[in-house]
Amino acid sequence: MGSIDSYIFRTTLTSFAVVMASLTGVIWITQALRGIDLMTSQGQTIVTFLGLTGLAVPVLILVIAPIALMIAVAHTLNRLATDSEIIVMNAAGLSPLRLFRPFVYATIVVAALVTLIGSYIAPDGLRRIARWDSEITADVLANVLQPGRFAQLEQNLTIRVRERQPGGLLVGVFIDDRRDPNDRVSIIADHGTVLKNKDGSFLVLEDGHLERFQAGKQEPALVAFSRYAFDMSKFSRARDVAYGIREHYLWELIWPDPKDPLLAQLPTQFRSEMHDRLLAPIYPFFFAAVTFAFLGMPRTTRQSRNFSMVGAVLCAFVVRLAGFALSVVANHTPYIAGLQYLLLAVAIAVSVWLIRRNVVIEPPALLVDAFNALTASLSRLVRRPMPA
Repeated sequence: MGSIDSYIFRTTLTSFAVVMASLTGVIWITQALRGIDLMTSQGQTIVTFLGLTGLAVPVLILVIAPIALMIAVAHTLNRLATDSEIIVMNAAGLSPLRLFRPFVYATIVVAALVTLIGSYIAPDGLRRIARWDSEITADVLANVLQPGRFAQLEQNLTIRVRERQPGGLLVGVFIDDRRDPNDRVSIIADHGTVLKNKDGSFLVLEDGHLERFQAGKQEPALVAFSRYAFDMSKFSRARDVAYGIREHYLWELIWPDPKDPLLAQLPTQFRSEMHDRLLAPIYPFFFAAVTFAFLGMPRTTRQSRNFSMVGAVLCAFVVRLAGFALSVVANHTPYIAGLQYLLLAVAIAVSVWLIRRNVVIEPPALLVDAFNALTASLSRLVRRPMPA
């Protein structure tokens, strides 16, 4: 890789990393705010909240990566054009197709990243979310026990918690256990916490009183305690986790297990997801090619690049929207999946052809004249003096 290629390659990947981090951070924050009730209503810690929301970041990267690459390529080309470097390179005999090569190298890196995430990292993260969510949902202390309400966990067992505080602290705990007809236990504790270890799940109560009513005795036994463990293991067993199509690894989609019940129920959706995973690394090549086709041709600094930028965005939007539409249709009609590959192949081929032929995409003269006339009319209208 020569010095020019290395310079463009580094600039593009640096811009991609910055844009990728920025877009992912913004979208992650908006998505994470939806799960804020995980801490407020279910009493989970900040570590659990960040863990669950953070595991969904790879899925966001799959969608954002091509867009971030397009912005990075546009930024790099605009920087080269502003400094007249594209014109100098072209005058030195560097063709647009040759100039496109370092962008292809950067696109290969992005495509490899998307392939790794789509085939393993993203589905693995979704599996971890499913398992983690199963453990949280199965925890009766986090979901059934709502502050201020009497919760009947099973026949003759009632628990009430006055309020929850940060860190999983339960304040004002009341337990009425009448499961044993010969031994009724009532417990009142100032506060308590949940303890999980290899022996099970326990509600550790502190600073309270235990009142025991035994059959055949007229007076109850009253015991004050500073620390008491109430066994809750029976109510904290995680259920079996059933993985969806998106939780399957890429090789499980390509070579599915014939005994997979999901394959028997949704065979078409199974294959559609496989094609979406295979197409994901191809989209960065299209986004890079169409951006370069509109912005990579040598121009003077007097020529506006606004139309080229808008045109590149519109073309990318139309092709990506068509890809989404074909993907939805492919869920019901299997052969439609082949049209997605054809769409991308044609779009990339046309973009490369434009680059090879040094075609400068300019707006039609009629459109430019109409836009200039509209701009002049608006300027005259703004400068017109107001009547007295």
